[in-house]
Amino acid sequence: MDALDRVVKPKTKRAKRFLEKREPKLNENIKNAMLIKGGNANATVTQVLKDVYALKKPYSVLYKKKNITRPFEDQTSLEFFSKKSDCSLFMFGSHNKKRPNNLVIGRMYDYHVLDMIELGIENFVSLKDIKNSKCPEGTKPMLIFAGDDFDVTEDYRRLKSLLIDFFRGPTVSNIRLAGLEYVLHFTALNGKIYFRSYKLLLKKSGCRTPRIELEEMGPSLDLVLRRTHLASDDLYKLSMKMPKALKPKKKKNISHDTFGTTYGRIHMQKQDLSKLQTRKMKGLKKRPAERITEDQEKKSKRIKKN
Repeated sequence: MDALDRVVKPKTKRAKRFLEKREPKLNENIKNAMLIKGGNANATVTQVLKDVYALKKPYSVLYKKKNITRPFEDQTSLEFFSKKSDCSLFMFGSHNKKRPNNLVIGRMYDYHVLDMIELGIENFVSLKDIKNSKCPEGTKPMLIFAGDDFDVTEDYRRLKSLLIDFFRGPTVSNIRLAGLEYVLHFTALNGKIYFRSYKLLLKKSGCRTPRIELEEMGPSLDLVLRRTHLASDDLYKLSMKMPKALKPKKKKNISHDTFGTTYGRIHMQKQDLSKLQTRKMKGLKKRPAERITEDQEKKSKRIKKN
């Protein structure tokens, strides 16, 4: 049995708090990412990992030592590091003659590899090469995906889901305009993925809504899709399953239309329309003969009941 798989009983309060943080929860912690260098990573791959680490701070772990492993052949070392650092996302960088400037991006489910996609770096501009102001650490980015491939092709659809998981950051309930500071833009075109990062500048426009300008901040990557290791449909569905406690309870007699308008249905007792108060008009007044016949009918009903 692996040392990390054993049931560990905490001996101190600090160890107990540490284990409680890693326990399964209804609302899970923010997903952390680990960035790992392969045994033969070159300067380009190392700088890409450093730049992604800078974008992901403080929800990332950068391993500085080289690790000789091949994710598509043996995943045990990735699963070990995932359990050790409590990371459900990973990016692995390597370089060789067959696959130069190689990146493998993936995610875990229950500390096992769920899916991973291999990308090749064809062009790269670092954060430090673009001499513009950068965003502060921990800023939540806006994600934009352009290109039909992200909605049509299955591999690109999974890649889009993976990139959203990797870069989206913490879940927030409210957003303020000044907090929208930078954009990550992914474009799928002619078999390539163009990754660009822009800083958002809010300028005066003479009205309430500011004028928006984009200033490239880096990093900038031109990527090409290589190998994929995707989870089966059943396992993917299982990983997306929501606990019953988090599912919103269905409210009876309430419906919504396509525009978000709420409609409610009210159940009432059957109304006696003969007692309904209407507008009084001389033409609608009952004649004396009609009143006498109504009184006789009521008397006869009472006699029958008795």
